[in-house]
This record gives sequence, C-alpha cells and structure tokens, in this order.
Amino acid sequence: MSSVSRLQMVRAVCAKDLRIEQRSKVLTSQIMPFALVTLVLFAFALDGDAILERTAPGLVWLAMLFSSMIIVQRSFAVETADGALDALRVAGADMSAVFWGKWFALIVQLVILEVVLIVGAIVMYGIDLRISGLVLLVTSSISATCGLSAVSTIYAGLASGVRGRESLLPLLVLPVASPVLIGATRAAEAAFGAGGTVVSEGWPWLGLLSVFAVVFSFGGSLAFGPLIDD
Repeated sequence: MSSVSRLQMVRAVCAKDLRIEQRSKVLTSQIMPFALVTLVLFAFALDGDAILERTAPGLVWLAMLFSSMIIVQRSFAVETADGALDALRVAGADMSAVFWGKWFALIVQLVILEVVLIVGAIVMYGIDLRISGLVLLVTSSISATCGLSAVSTIYAGLASGVRGRESLLPLLVLPVASPVLIGATRAAEAAFGAGGTVVSEGWPWLGLLSVFAVVFSFGGSLAFGPLIDD
C-alpha cells in the first residue's frame, strides 16, 4: 500500500471513530460523568485538603486509566459487532494504518477527557497550578496519552475476538500501562508543586513517558496486524 493510500486509510478510520462518538455522545454523556464522579468519590474517601492536594495527580490519572478502558472497549466493540475489522483484514487493508487511525481517534477523546479532569481536580481539590508548571503538565499529559492510547489499542485489538474481553482487557492493559501511570503522576506532581516538589523534578519523567509512547506506538503499528490475525 502506498504512503498516500495508507494516510487516507488512517484518516478514514480516525474520522469514522470520531464520527461515531459525535453521533452517540457517549464520551460527554456517560464517560465524562463517570470520571468526574470518580474524582468526587476520591474527595470523600480522602477527606482533607492536604491529602487531596498531594494525591490529586494520581487520582486524575487513575480516573483517566479507568475511563480509557471504557472508550477503547466501545471502539472495538463497534468493529466486531458487524465484522468490520474482519472485513478490512480479508480485503487486504493495511492493519498498521487501522492501528494509527484508532490510535489517533483515541488520543483526541482522551485529551478532551484530560482537560475536563484536570480542571475538575483544580476546582474540587483546590490545586494551585503554577504557570511554570503548565508546560510540563501539557507535554507530559500528551506523551502519557500517546503511550496509553497505543497500549490500549494494541490489547483491545488482541482481545477483540475473545469471549469475556470486557474483563480481559483491563487485566492485559493495567500492568503494561503502569509506567504511564507512575510517570504521568510524578510529572503532574511536579507541575502542581504537590508535596513540595519543584518543576525540574518532573522533566525526567517526561523522558520516560516519551520513550514509552514511541516504543509502543511504533511497535504497536508493526504488531497490530499479526495480533489481529491470530
């Protein structure tokens, strides 16, 4: 497949996923309320301003991780319900292009969710976000989102044809995504200044997140086709 047709496939898959979300509004009507309710429950469970301020970055990324499972499961459920994924494979479509399309569509949805969660955490937990930490927060969040999207897409594709995939997917993704959770949490802590941390302490974690995102994104594009075939 030529680079032009591959790019067209990526755009078509991404646009299709985003169009489905735009019409169904699952992200705004179900997943965002779920994520925000999770933050509220954390606030009740960890009653205390000092505790909430210290743990806010981890709580935001836990809510992100749980919500991403719902988004990616639904994305592949749509594909398997009408056999679209199998039809693409039989037709000889470039599965790496399918991976990149679904990867990018998931990133778009997760970035929207991140903005809502971070703003919600700042309001509910009383976080004082410094301007000096804003660049670190944005760059680390983007890198973490790219890595989380890659891992979720890989394993969602692997589990798409398996019975009980709803419970299998978190078991596959959560252990592998733990570096993303740790790195994003530590970078956000430095950006927020939680626990007396400074912004400079967060930049090494950005490096870890970037390496993770690159490895799993490009590795996933190569492995996605064989995984789907198996």
